Amino acid sequence: MRRTLILFASLFLAAVVLFVLLRLLPGDPANALLGVGATDQQIAAARAQVGSDQPLYLQFTSFIANLSRLDLGTSFVSRALVLDEIGNRMSVTLPLTFLGFLVALLLAIPLGVLSAVRSDKWYGSAISVVSQLGIAIPVFWVGILLVTLFSINLRWLPSGGFPLRGWGNFGEAATGMILPALTIGLVMGASLLRYVRAATLDVLDSDYLRTARALGSSFPEALLRHGLRNGAVPVISILGIELASTFLGAVVIERVFSLPGLGSMLLLAIQQRDYPNVQGVLFISTLLVLLIGFAADIAQRLIDPRLRNKLRVEA
Repeated sequence: MRRTLILFASLFLAAVVLFVLLRLLPGDPANALLGVGATDQQIAAARAQVGSDQPLYLQFTSFIANLSRLDLGTSFVSRALVLDEIGNRMSVTLPLTFLGFLVALLLAIPLGVLSAVRSDKWYGSAISVVSQLGIAIPVFWVGILLVTLFSINLRWLPSGGFPLRGWGNFGEAATGMILPALTIGLVMGASLLRYVRAATLDVLDSDYLRTARALGSSFPEALLRHGLRNGAVPVISILGIELASTFLGAVVIERVFSLPGLGSMLLLAIQQRDYPNVQGVLFISTLLVLLIGFAADIAQRLIDPRLRNKLRVEA
């Protein structure tokens, strides 16, 4: 209940910040509805339509009331419901996010454990060094390198784009997701690998692992039965941060690969001064990031009984 209250308080604070920032932008939102040479009557009608003629406190009240109903308004340009447009774009952004995150997990967990267990070997140190290099490389640059290698030189995969039928043309859509997901997974996997390695090193130095070995368990058995669960507790909180970063990275990488996701929608809305679309994308993105953090926090408490006992003692 406490975490839920914090979630709603954070969402309300984010809505306040979003409201203030959008009102600080130069110009009136009503101007986006009008062409050059609009009359005073047309300007007044447009302001009444978007509500910018009302006092700020009434605008804020209406803004919060609409958000509580997930009523994000209507696009100035397409006249479509913003929530419907976001739903269509999510069919690209969410699969890309989870595919990229899956690639990151498949790389980070085994390589992180291996680099910790074999930290005294050359390949353990090499994995750690490569992960540091992966963190330093911008995600869009990795995308450009992959396009150059797999699309231009080898011609194995498309360099970008998405079928007009979307996931109705599953084979082409899935093929178009490979390079973007691999780009995100490589960069996020390099960052996550460091945390997996650090958590595994802490487990290797723990007393309970040495006790399990002294009682006759083999090293792999002791690590799997006793080490992984304890090592997963600090990593889970990082997983929430990394999943949120993967989502934000997906929004950026969509532009590199010309994917019709939230990133393209946001950039187009900014260029067209389509305030409802800008407001809707930013709010939904904030909501998803907060929900990811909330889920990671709850999962951490479910896995670690010490956190649950601490909450009972505080209660």
